[in-house]
Amino acid sequence: MSACPPTLGPYPVERELGRGGMGVVYLARDPRLNRPLAIKVLPDALALNPESLARFEREAKLLASLNHPNVATIYGVEDAGGQRLLVLEYVPGDTLAERIARGPLPLDEALDIGRQIASAIEAAHDGGVIHRDLKPGNVKITPDGKVKVLDFGLAKGSAGASEADLADSPTLTHAGTMAGVILGTAGYMSPEQARGKPVDRRTDIWSFGCLLYELRTGRRAFKGETLSDTIGAILRDAPDWRALPSDTPALVRRLLRRCLENDPARRLRDIGDASLEIAEALAGPALETDVPAQAAAAPGAMRWMTWAASLVVAATITGAGVWWVVHPAATLPLSVRRLSMVVPTFNAQSGLAVSRDGTKVVYRESRQELDQGNR
Repeated sequence: MSACPPTLGPYPVERELGRGGMGVVYLARDPRLNRPLAIKVLPDALALNPESLARFEREAKLLASLNHPNVATIYGVEDAGGQRLLVLEYVPGDTLAERIARGPLPLDEALDIGRQIASAIEAAHDGGVIHRDLKPGNVKITPDGKVKVLDFGLAKGSAGASEADLADSPTLTHAGTMAGVILGTAGYMSPEQARGKPVDRRTDIWSFGCLLYELRTGRRAFKGETLSDTIGAILRDAPDWRALPSDTPALVRRLLRRCLENDPARRLRDIGDASLEIAEALAGPALETDVPAQAAAAPGAMRWMTWAASLVVAATITGAGVWWVVHPAATLPLSVRRLSMVVPTFNAQSGLAVSRDGTKVVYRESRQELDQGNR
């Protein structure tokens, strides 16, 4: 790792925070406001290309217009001695990648983080910005649990958003020898993005589904030994749904499937809907979990069993109610007693009565019926 420059423009530099395809990021300090900053030095390939730089600055202005608690703020783009600097809000805490490396998150924590990420992406989409590089390394969790989505370095305005070639992705182009970075990005690409087709906000919804899946399972939804294997898995395979913990609510399972539809036309269309469904799952009674896989495979049988069980319960309650009305003071017998008897058809002079404790039966028959029965 190269030595940190003492200053970047007017900002004293403290240390390097990280580096990737879109440049090197340093922790610096604003001497005027006495606050920490994250300064990103843009790579020469971008800074020296007038067309790319103009596009980047337009996107920076779009992002600077966003005002959302879950989106890291952009303070400005500056020129310092021929270097192009992106001045950003410094966000303390772990990246989501570091948090997931410690193991799958508990259900309520995973859903809360997912809700905050969805809220941030919804704000970006409403502002006309597509992230296009949503992954655990681009999400930070502050010490007080607030989520910040950052590094919109690949973001592109919604109007006319497209990718002519996969190689145009700065993450892939400028990190060609860093397999971990390449696979980390490729593992969250939407199928249409991996194919180099035009993308819209649904590409972020796919990436969000990958994040939510990883939050719950502690493993990537799509992973291969090489870049080609990873992209092949995205284009060809479905995630291993069996890896989801058993306490994952049915609502969340359904949301994941809708986010990770290979065909964009069948995918969830608005990330705001994901926010609502996660909020509903968080508010649900005891975060009701999904039915077992065997039951899910036979929904018709489950509906019949549920109906039959409901009928039995209803009949039991009704019978108990009738018994209580007819015999309000009766006590339950200690043993079962059975009685079989044949009686003629009742008429006005005949009758049948049961004692209050249910142990005796009395039948009254008229003389006329007895005479008829003896003939």
